[in-house]
Amino acid sequence: MSERSSESGFPIKGVYTAADLPGDLDSRLGAPGVFPYTRGVYPTMYTSRPWTMRQYAGFGTATESNARYHQLLRAGTMGLSVAFDLPTQMGYDSDDPIAHGEVGKVGVAIDSIEDMRLLFAGIPLDKVSTSMTINAPGSVLLLLYQLVAEENGVPGSALNGTIQNDILKEYIARGTYIFPPKPSLRLVADTFGYCRSEVPKWNTISISGYHMAEAGATPVQEIAFTLANGVEYVRAAIAAGLAVDDFAPRLSFFFVARTTLLEEVAKFRAARRIWARLMRDEFGALNPKSLMLRFHTQTAGVQLTAQQPEVNLVRVAVQGLGAVLGGTQSLHTNSFDEAIALPTEKAARLALRTQQVLAYETDLTATVDPFAGSYVVEAMTAEIEAATDALMARVFEHGSAVDAIEAGFQKREIEQSAYEIAQEIDSGARVVVGLNRFTIDAEEPYEPLRVDPTIEAAQADRLAKLRAERDDAAVQRALAELRTAASGTSNVLHPMKAALRERATVGEVCGALREVWGRYRPTDRF
Repeated sequence: MSERSSESGFPIKGVYTAADLPGDLDSRLGAPGVFPYTRGVYPTMYTSRPWTMRQYAGFGTATESNARYHQLLRAGTMGLSVAFDLPTQMGYDSDDPIAHGEVGKVGVAIDSIEDMRLLFAGIPLDKVSTSMTINAPGSVLLLLYQLVAEENGVPGSALNGTIQNDILKEYIARGTYIFPPKPSLRLVADTFGYCRSEVPKWNTISISGYHMAEAGATPVQEIAFTLANGVEYVRAAIAAGLAVDDFAPRLSFFFVARTTLLEEVAKFRAARRIWARLMRDEFGALNPKSLMLRFHTQTAGVQLTAQQPEVNLVRVAVQGLGAVLGGTQSLHTNSFDEAIALPTEKAARLALRTQQVLAYETDLTATVDPFAGSYVVEAMTAEIEAATDALMARVFEHGSAVDAIEAGFQKREIEQSAYEIAQEIDSGARVVVGLNRFTIDAEEPYEPLRVDPTIEAAQADRLAKLRAERDDAAVQRALAELRTAASGTSNVLHPMKAALRERATVGEVCGALREVWGRYRPTDRF
């Protein structure tokens, strides 16, 4: 019987037996909701309530995205997940010359509090959990969200949600950074401190392996580099004077779910175990919530194909199944047409229906961690845990995750993995249905969702009107106070919120910080 290799490179046996189980299995497992949380972070997991069903959406204008959110809520989604356009992610206004051609293309354009009001019009922010995929300017978008909530009578204490706010993975795999790493880490720590008192239920960071996986990272690389970044954020917060149990319960993570279901289940279980051990043994966390690795999962966009796109419905169902069996806290299932264009309304609804079938038509929610004790899954979990520990040790041989990033270590490792995957697909050794096997001669026609090209001009007009109507002297005073705070050591989120309340734009706020902190370029030293 021939052996196959896992995505992480270790051999998968044709048959597993009790001899493959780790000798200390009982201590590795524990009970659900108990250290080391291998079996899940909550005792009852989905038997009391299913995971939060999120759908990542945002395109064009705030008004268009708002209509999609209302459609998703009517369809039964339990949480919103906001995609922002590239200028917003980079801290530029829609009328900035550098934003030309990108406004509203890969997400929604948000320039000011007025756009944020439109984005969430008619949505009860005290009842909906909102996730925002935004990093360098994550604190800016969070404050806009809080301001809009307050205008609607919802205090910060009632808000639930997450900002991604994970800048380190941007230097490794994605590139939407603004500032150099040291002030970027300070901004993350300031966000932790601000939310502790002002928005206490908010998840202040979603430490992300997803984008590294999309860039080609193996499952072991994904969790090793993500958890190493998590260690860096914890160290930065402690260095800023925060006690570990004051912020660690609000840390969250973000992983991918691939079609290799068994390895993905093992990956999630190993990640929980490693993080619990790190937080207890290295940082002395005492609050059990500080030890819990809570995570959101998105199905693997990189595995979707433009060829025979309906096959992606099957892929997404398998990937979603792996995330649920692995114990995710929330899930986004990709739409089948995302390899072609922004999802249509029908495709987004089908993606949500996939989760609803898993939650309500299967027996997945009847019991906790159904794979516990499985010969193959327990053996894989132990293998991934050992390989992850070894790879994290290689990261920390550089001194820290930041030092390893500066040396290009993580990026090189991921690029090598991505190259090997591409070679396997090109040679046919890795089968991709519809792409290199089981192809058809002609594809059926498909009409993608298209973004209105006039959005950029409309956003520029809105900005011109905003600047003409606001109290510009008040805006400039607020921005000056923000620059003063950024030059010192006080928390920058308080003056930032004051500037946004005066209708300063996202670009102006980020520009004020650029003036003090500078810009990061890949050739810069950390």
